[in-house]
Amino acid sequence: MPYFDHSATTPLHPQVIDKMNEVSEFNYGNPSSLYSSGRKSKAIIEKARHLIAQTIEALASEIYFTGSGTEANNMVIWSMIYGNKKHIITSAVEHPAILNVIEQLKPFGVSSTILPVNSEGQVNPKDLEASIREDTGLVSIMMVNNEVGTIQPIKTLSEIAQNSNIPFHSDSVQALGKIPLSVKELGAQFLSFSGHKFYGPKGVGFLYCKKETKLNSLIIGGSQEENKRAGTENVAGIAGLGEAAKLIYENLNKRMNHLIELETLFKEKINELNLSIIYNGDPNNNVPGLISISFPGNRSDILLAKLDRNGIELSNGSACGSGITKPSPVLKAMGISDEDNLSTLRISFGRSNTKDDIHQLVKEIGLIIND
Repeated sequence: MPYFDHSATTPLHPQVIDKMNEVSEFNYGNPSSLYSSGRKSKAIIEKARHLIAQTIEALASEIYFTGSGTEANNMVIWSMIYGNKKHIITSAVEHPAILNVIEQLKPFGVSSTILPVNSEGQVNPKDLEASIREDTGLVSIMMVNNEVGTIQPIKTLSEIAQNSNIPFHSDSVQALGKIPLSVKELGAQFLSFSGHKFYGPKGVGFLYCKKETKLNSLIIGGSQEENKRAGTENVAGIAGLGEAAKLIYENLNKRMNHLIELETLFKEKINELNLSIIYNGDPNNNVPGLISISFPGNRSDILLAKLDRNGIELSNGSACGSGITKPSPVLKAMGISDEDNLSTLRISFGRSNTKDDIHQLVKEIGLIIND
């Protein structure tokens, strides 16, 4: 069954499966224990921490393991309630793991400014500059949009925040493994990641927190993760996360070229059908292999159901809104009409997709629309 929803989740890489199975079978010790099996588990965690740090050019001490990208986002946003500056700046196209959390902080006196985006989904840096206040305590702008793939000018936005001594956070879940990523170049204080977006396991993610940047705990209990995230560690999951990061470090260019090749072939073949189509996002600042495409006059939920019956899996937007037939807030923020919004498919390719998969996808879309 051809699978084209890698932005929702990726299948586990075979080497990740092998690593997790090995650790699950032979390394059962609690990492906080001082005896041999505990020390071995702790060593596995620290090796994964170093592999991840290497992949994003960070220090190992700047990596904190979490249960998901959502939790990593929450760690940063909830820290706002402890500071004196309780104003957050974010964008209108953020994931619910940012926007919904900010909404929950209102009773704690936290206010927010939601920056608009242009028709391609990008934030204007001038809008960020104009929104900074004396009580602004955090700027949080996602690196890559999960629905349209637009890449934000993170380095520029981060520099604007730094110039006003404001910490900068980026939900980077959709970036790792698709584009080069260096914390040294970006200059952000916080970056959030999720393992299952880059062929690692579900239920484990990590937060990059720049050295000497203040961060309060979200989950309170024991002293794990340098007192930043309590709870006995998911050793096998963390090992799998480290293995997935190592594979990115070794194969990023190969993966990017593969995604570009598949995307180019899809656009070439879908254009040959002479259908009425609209591509959404920024064609010049977009991650490879993620396509948001509207077919005016054809409801996406009907297209998805028919494609699924023919053995093809993809989506019409964020997996966090699956099953909800209503306009995407992201596309709405970009100025896309409700009619086109409800006619949009999100196609996200992955490492296991082939050219034959693309030909089958295009053929089935053509048959359904021309039926």
